[in-house]
Amino acid sequence: MNDDTDQHTHLSRRSALALLGGAGATLALSRSALAQSSVTTTAAPIFSGPGPLTGWNGLGPLIALPQKVPLIRLVDRPPLYETPRSYFGSPFTPTAAFFIRSNLSIFPASIDLSTWRLKVEGNVNNTVQFSLAQLLSEFEPVTVNAVMQCTGNSRSRFQPRRPGGQWGNGAMGCAAWTGVRLRDLLKKAGVKAGSVQVQFQGLDKGAGAPGSGGAEYKKSLNLDDPVLDRCIVAYAMNGQPLPLVNGFPVRLVVPGYFATYWMKTLSFVRLLTEKDTNFWMATAYLQPDNLKGTTTPQAVKDKTVKFRPVGSMPVRAFIVTPDETVKAPAGLPMTVSGLALSGRGAVTKVEVSTDSGKTWKDATLGEDHGEYAFRSWSFAWTPKTAGSYSLAVRATDASGAVQTDEAIWNPSGYLWNTTERQTVVVGSAG
Repeated sequence: MNDDTDQHTHLSRRSALALLGGAGATLALSRSALAQSSVTTTAAPIFSGPGPLTGWNGLGPLIALPQKVPLIRLVDRPPLYETPRSYFGSPFTPTAAFFIRSNLSIFPASIDLSTWRLKVEGNVNNTVQFSLAQLLSEFEPVTVNAVMQCTGNSRSRFQPRRPGGQWGNGAMGCAAWTGVRLRDLLKKAGVKAGSVQVQFQGLDKGAGAPGSGGAEYKKSLNLDDPVLDRCIVAYAMNGQPLPLVNGFPVRLVVPGYFATYWMKTLSFVRLLTEKDTNFWMATAYLQPDNLKGTTTPQAVKDKTVKFRPVGSMPVRAFIVTPDETVKAPAGLPMTVSGLALSGRGAVTKVEVSTDSGKTWKDATLGEDHGEYAFRSWSFAWTPKTAGSYSLAVRATDASGAVQTDEAIWNPSGYLWNTTERQTVVVGSAG
């Protein structure tokens, strides 16, 4: 774990204990609250056409759940709720606005901390279990700033369209995650020789896909994967206890990797002596076996594509402002701004085009909050004449990867990172 104070803040044990002092012995949430709420706005029109969605966000009604601001509901069972665009104006996403994603429909409606334990088991010297109080008092607290992004974020852009939640760009968020190093917990248990993977499981359950055997959500990482050195078991985000719908009491944080590995309500950590072949590793969350994760419908039909589990997030940049509602007068200065991310190296450059990608100019990067956090950017622009402008943004990361206009495609609708665009209408100032 990098100890650079610009990227990680170490809290005292006393501070960590105080953080959750008001959490109480039990956190409960009615199941009906996850489907409905006391604050509901008029639903957006239902999209059923064959082409991609074109808005920044997906379509759905705004629903306010307990501990949450109104979010865009795509599906309520299992819950898929997207963060509206307006909450991405800063590098850290408000906890109450963080997106919600579950793979299975039966999830804990309450957590009793007097009985809940995190168990480390399997191919270990000693099976150990920890209460939340022990996690808070017996281990050094560590904070890491990191983006959590759903593997299917922006799936609505794919053409031909793919099944699954039709996310816009809002299935992502960045928080300061505070918790315990995963390596510290493994050390307590003692990893035995012959271990090859670490498996993680939470409390979600459900039928899963018919015949899949995926009634329990389990994900695994190779024991020699360097990402394990970055992983923490987080009990707080942005200085507050995790909301129940975001994983209370603890969740796994895997900086740089897609959210499929960020196990919510983490309750079991297992050391495996053989490769994990459960449904969620061997069948679900697979990408074509190339860095960009792209193929063609014909190649899939011909069964010539080799697949592998998804892993790190590709470089991306997003335009947050201006949005489609802006009508700007010619000659008036304005600021184009947004966020960028990468799981494969720090964002090193963001470029903006005001002529639909014909020419590019460097944007100004905001404060560096860490390699795996959002990097804000801004660009000063004065449209000279009236007309319709197509703004575009692309990012570069430390690995040398640059976003392109090349659309990707894969059968699950994963890893979208094509150059983002925003149309702005400029009128005459006269």
